Amino acid sequence: MELRGWGNFPRCQGELVEPSSTAELGALMGRGQRFTCRGLGRSYGDSALGEHVIGSGNLNLLQHFDGETGLLRCQAGVSLQELIEVFLPRGWFLPVTPGTSRVTVGGAIASDVHGKNHHLHGCFSACVESLRLLLADGSLVNCSRHEHVELFQATCGGMGLTGVIVDATLSLRAVQSAWIEQRTLKATNLAEALQLFEVHAQATYSVAWIDCLASGKDLGRSILMLGEHAADRNLHLPSRRILSIPCHAPAQLLSPLSVRAFNALYYGRATPGMRLVDSRGFFYPLDNLQNWNRLYGRNGFVQYQFVLPKSAGLAGMQAILQRIAASGQGSFLAVLKVMGAHNGCPLSFPVEGYSLALDFRLSDQVLKLLAELDAMVLEYGGRHYLAKDARMSERVFKQSYPQWLDFQQVRERYGALGTFSSKQSRRLGLD
Repeated sequence: MELRGWGNFPRCQGELVEPSSTAELGALMGRGQRFTCRGLGRSYGDSALGEHVIGSGNLNLLQHFDGETGLLRCQAGVSLQELIEVFLPRGWFLPVTPGTSRVTVGGAIASDVHGKNHHLHGCFSACVESLRLLLADGSLVNCSRHEHVELFQATCGGMGLTGVIVDATLSLRAVQSAWIEQRTLKATNLAEALQLFEVHAQATYSVAWIDCLASGKDLGRSILMLGEHAADRNLHLPSRRILSIPCHAPAQLLSPLSVRAFNALYYGRATPGMRLVDSRGFFYPLDNLQNWNRLYGRNGFVQYQFVLPKSAGLAGMQAILQRIAASGQGSFLAVLKVMGAHNGCPLSFPVEGYSLALDFRLSDQVLKLLAELDAMVLEYGGRHYLAKDARMSERVFKQSYPQWLDFQQVRERYGALGTFSSKQSRRLGLD
């Protein structure tokens, strides 16, 4: 079958196998094949693409929950959406969640996803108490911060290259409401936006939409949203209508002209102030629109997410935004976040500083622009997010992830080399 990531680029032909038990999963090992791990296919690029793909769709059981401590054991194929539907009405929520709930627990661990609270609470691995990993020889290994520590750290953010995550024990967070108190602020430029992040550094959640086509005195104008869990004891979410994009949109829909017009309208209509929003709307606004990736047309799109250290944040972001604005290759979605310290996992993305995520409709001009931006990100000491990457070079990867050799040594020690790989890992020189 044809396999693709969420960006619809690149694509490949591959065999997808979805075992229904750990025994079936173990029986696949030892065949001399190279396997790629896949959850719901929401990584943007080619990290879950390969010739022989193991899907976790049938490994989706909730195994045990402790209502006193919030400890949950579940299989890797359970989605974050399913966890929220089951446990939020009981007063429990995910301590760390990305911008979509349509990812699996295994995928969240493998990508070591982060959310709007990384500056305070770190990546998804921070709420993983332990996990079980299927190795290349078919054996199961328990990994945690106290057992097989190096394998645990390599697996968190390791993009499925250490083995198959079978199940995990997560620590959920107690909440009193399914609603979020959201405060909206407007920044007239990038310097003001970064200053607002610092002033509100103790806000549990913070994120900014940024106009990447604004220039001059308006460069980096932003809408900042802060959030706190409400205490109204309302654990019920309203019903919602899910819309769907039925087909691929025409290429001109997200042209630079239309993006510029949208950005100006969106920024102009934003109203500063406080309001109560449901948690789905705050954390997962795009989950209300199924197949939104089709908006970028049949050829697909690339998401370009990078982080710059705080010391270079303002100068680096300004230079990169100036280059994007000058190119005219506008991004419909541009999300700015403040990041906390790196967690020690060798391929985990965040470092202390500022992260910017941009969506570009695929074209030769965009690919040329991104190659230029790669050089700028390296110049300012930054790196790219592997879960979003579809085209980074081996040189850029190895220069920006200095612990990649440590990662490879762990893979070799546990027999993963030659068994677990992907189109991305081969492109980046890991296989």
